[in-house]
Order: sequence, then structure tokens, then C-alpha cells
Amino acid sequence: MSVMKTTRRVTVGGVELGGGASVKIQSMTTTKTSDVERTVAQIRALEQAGCEIVRVAVADEQDALAVKAVVDSIRLPLVADIHFSPELAVKAMESGAQKIRINPGNIGGEKEIRYVADCIKRHHIPVRVGANTGSIEKNFLEKYGRSERALVESALYNVGILERYGVEDIVISVKASDVPLTVKAYTLLSTMTDYPLHVGVTEAGTTEAGIVKSAVGIGSLLLNGIGDTIRVSLTDDPVKEVYAAQNILRACGLEKEFVEVVACPTCGRCAWESMSLASKVTEFVRPYKKRAKIAVMGCVVNGPGEAKDADLGIAGGVGSCLLFKKGAPYKKVDAQDAEKEFFKEIRLLLDGEQS
Repeated sequence: MSVMKTTRRVTVGGVELGGGASVKIQSMTTTKTSDVERTVAQIRALEQAGCEIVRVAVADEQDALAVKAVVDSIRLPLVADIHFSPELAVKAMESGAQKIRINPGNIGGEKEIRYVADCIKRHHIPVRVGANTGSIEKNFLEKYGRSERALVESALYNVGILERYGVEDIVISVKASDVPLTVKAYTLLSTMTDYPLHVGVTEAGTTEAGIVKSAVGIGSLLLNGIGDTIRVSLTDDPVKEVYAAQNILRACGLEKEFVEVVACPTCGRCAWESMSLASKVTEFVRPYKKRAKIAVMGCVVNGPGEAKDADLGIAGGVGSCLLFKKGAPYKKVDAQDAEKEFFKEIRLLLDGEQS
């Protein structure tokens, strides 16, 4: 993996982006923001899952005014997402938003942009300037077509407008639903600015396809040192976005403190329910922030050898299972007792106690 590019440091409600900070995970609520109770409940679920920054849509005045009640009820930094209305952007900031997401190209003219910029400076909060393939200015499309150059030039043009009015804490995104285009755009952008980059594949789709597209796009950028904060966009429960983002960071070697679960795909030799156990183990260990490796293997032919570096493992046979530690056999148990015995060992490994 390439060394992560050092970008400027931006702080969102106490959470640091860029400047050598760890890559932060973001998500966005699907509730109506003015429905404070449901919005807060969803944000708390996102926090529990591991989200570090949350974004809410501000579609009208009720949403903008509700930002204060939401912020007062949560611990995560809140980003207000605004389009078309400078008044809503200002009201969201005055209600306590710790960052805003705008596209200066659809906020209005010079007067409106300056109005928003003055409020950004007054509240000392950062702003994300987002360009995507649906918001590229006409002149850039005519000059470059639907390309990475058009995306990047559009984003930097809008950044320049805010810079002209003294805004300095800026995060940039250049998303597309096309993965190769997204990767090309961020790669080009990273050579042209040192602002922190918010990386993601927009409109990635439903869970299965969306996770694959996001993993390929976000992962390839992170492996090349590009990206300061990520969001996996899924047409699903946003908690799944957070889990997917965590898995991408782990696969890229950017998150170390987690329990890795390795499991074989099974084959005709498998004579026990290893798949279901692997799923249960994965869910059980998700909250743990410590480095450990657990293996769930289908059979004893290659199981212990393939997971030799696992702290704890299990491999099945006909009527019995073998528990092993660091690749060495540890205990043989009846298949019907395997799950219970294995979870005892997992708790002992992770908590230092049996239960």
C-alpha cells in the first residue's frame, strides 16, 4: 500500500480529517431530519456500529431548525447537506451544524455564495464542496465531456469561489456512479490540491452491488494513499454502510484494532454447519476493538494449516470438531457441543473469562 498522502487538517466537531489523521467513516441518515426522535435513534445506531461523522439532509426550514435538537441529543459531529438554498445553509449553521455540504454551483450567484461563506467563517466550521456527474457546470461538460477532468475542474472552480471569500477549511469530493471514472477523478484531484478528500462511489446501488462497487473504488484509492474520509453509499439501512466501510479499511490495512474472522468457503468434505457458525462469530466479535484472529474452517484436512496464525480456530469432522490455537490442536469436542465450546474459548480469548 502507498503511504497516505498528507493533506491539510480539518476538524469536524472535534473529529480530525486529513493531516495524517486516520481515515474517518461517514454515513447519512435516511429519516426526515425534522423527525428528531427517529433521526436521533438512527444516528445512535450508526454510532454504535462505528460511524464517526454523520450527515443529515436539510430540505426545508423545519429540517434546518431541527438541527439544534438533533445535535443536542447526539455525540457524533453532524454535517448538514444543503442544495439550492443559501438561507437553509445559514439556518443549519446557526442551529449548530458542525460542517455543511454544499455545491456552490446550485446555491446561487456571488451574493448568495458570499452570504453562506460569511456564515461559515463566523461559525468556524468546515464545508464540503461536492461535485458529481450530475452537477458538473455546463461549460466544463462542453469542454471536457463527462470525464474526470470535467469533475475535477468543476469541483476546484467551486472551491475557488469559496476561497475568494476567505473560506479555508474545505473538504472536496468528486463522485461518480461509474467506478473507473471515480478512481480517475480522485487520482487527478489528489495531484492538484492538498485539501482533504471525501471519497466514495455515489449511487452505488443496492447492498450486494453497492458494496462491490464501493470496495473496488474506495479500496483502490486508499491503497494508493488517496482519501481522508469515506462513505459507502447503499440503498439500504445506513448501518450496513458503516459495516462495509469498516471492512474496506480493514482489507486495506488501515484499521488494526479489530477481530478478524477467517472462514473457508466449504466443500463436499464439510460435514457440519460451519457457515452458520462463521456468521454468528462474525456478529459476536464485531464490537471488539482489539487485535485477534479467529478461524472457522470446514474440515480438518487443511483447516489448522490454512489458519495457522489464528489465535483460535475450529475445524469440523464427522461427529466431532477440533479446536486449535496458533495452528496446534487444543481440544476435541462433539459436533453438537462445538458451538457452545467454541464461544467459551472466544470469550476467554477476548474477555479473559468464561461464561
